[in-house]
Amino acid sequence: MEVYLDNSATTRCSDGARDIMIKALQEDYGNTSSLHLKGLEAERYIKEARSRIARTLKVQEKELIFTSGGTEADNLAVLGAARANSRAGKHLITTCIEHAAVSAAMEELVQEGFEVTWLDVDSQGLISLEQLGAAIRPDTILVSMMYVNNEIGAVEPIAEAAKLIKEKNPRTLFHVDAIQAYGKYTIYPARLGIDLLAVSGHKIHGPKGVGFLYAKDRTKLRPLMLGGGHQNGMRSGTENVPGVAGLGVAAQEAYQNLDEKREQLYQLREALIRGLEGLEWAHINGPLDRTAAPQIVSVSFDRVRSEVLLHALEERGIYASAGSACSSNKPAVCRTLKSIGLNPRYLDSTLRFSFSVENTLEEIAYTVKTLQELVPMLMKYTRH
Repeated sequence: MEVYLDNSATTRCSDGARDIMIKALQEDYGNTSSLHLKGLEAERYIKEARSRIARTLKVQEKELIFTSGGTEADNLAVLGAARANSRAGKHLITTCIEHAAVSAAMEELVQEGFEVTWLDVDSQGLISLEQLGAAIRPDTILVSMMYVNNEIGAVEPIAEAAKLIKEKNPRTLFHVDAIQAYGKYTIYPARLGIDLLAVSGHKIHGPKGVGFLYAKDRTKLRPLMLGGGHQNGMRSGTENVPGVAGLGVAAQEAYQNLDEKREQLYQLREALIRGLEGLEWAHINGPLDRTAAPQIVSVSFDRVRSEVLLHALEERGIYASAGSACSSNKPAVCRTLKSIGLNPRYLDSTLRFSFSVENTLEEIAYTVKTLQELVPMLMKYTRH
């Protein structure tokens, strides 16, 4: 049996997304900048994708900027907003558990003379709204926060944070990294008070190498990509027509029967947690209940290195990840586990299991059984 439980790293491209991409690659392959029929055909794919995605968020089509993926979308939001609004202030706020696409951008801005306040999280991975409120100043121009943490599945209080930010300083922009949340939750940025929202295609059964940034109308951004002035000057470069088309279909599919899909994911999550609860060598990180995201379970194992267990599971056809696919294929201890105060002995003994609607309860049962066999055996070979 093959069990793919690394869906927060990437998902299988859906048939619908694949089919429209093939058509755009092989039949309607024109450049959107061309004025002839082939160019117009290609442009229709972009317009249709904009329409499909805008409907899922209840936003204007012109507020969507297509990017090469989630990292570029986050970079454009953080770097673009900070640089464009620096005259109003140079103070930024983010959390200590952000993806590197945000944290590295923040560190880059520090080198440019900006000041960053890093919010702490509790043992469940949640920020303190009190700390956020106290951190907002008259010169705070941007707050950046992830919706769902990619390592332990903590869901941040986005609506409450947005309300607090706008009450404290209405001019402060609010950026949300929704890469693990889009397609799992109903998100209406304008209603919530979100100014910038980043999404990645390959997390929702779309293609890799494409994503988008929602930027509220009239939000000041400085582009990262310069050239031919594509996408109203916000992201120069020939549009990735097949990728955007596939993303549009994947987005539409993700929001069809959303409640039923989310319920299925929660049932998978709860089945895995039930199977591991009570085992003295397994420790679940983050919230156990449905305040957590439906698709992620982080588990630390006694005296078994994550890399060793990862490959042992792979030999049984089970694919998970070591903590989070947060930077590269090199083993790394990711910041969230440290930030929640995880016992240091578990930092290199943690796996992340992440689900999609293509997984089954049978696969979860097989995974639990395999872990029950492997972990005690591997513990015997651990030096004390």
